[in-house]
Amino acid sequence: MGILIRLVITAVSLWIATLVIDGIELTADTAANKAGTLLAVAVIFGLVNAVLRPIIKTIGCGFYVLTLGLVAVLVNGLLLLLTSWIADKLDLAFHVDGVLSAVLGALLVGVVSWLLNMLVPDGD
Repeated sequence: MGILIRLVITAVSLWIATLVIDGIELTADTAANKAGTLLAVAVIFGLVNAVLRPIIKTIGCGFYVLTLGLVAVLVNGLLLLLTSWIADKLDLAFHVDGVLSAVLGALLVGVVSWLLNMLVPDGD
């Protein structure tokens, strides 16, 4: 149950990013299509982060140390851009225009997800 709640939180965070950031677009026509697209993109984003983030952190450990972790902001943006590319290949109505929009969107998604996760009990 917890993974479904986290998935919905990520989808809500992505939805807020589409509302706030100009370069992030959700072009689905109905509310049901928008919700389905956001859930599918949240799954893709979660898988991309779960698979690639540990590899990137391991390989780029020196850059993380050298920049005091600031390179993580760029990496998160690039992972969101990759998510947009995968969504485009799957004909999902979600698109991110450029690296700046991706970095700002990743920052917003991260902050909103963190705030929403703070509100949801762990269930331990």
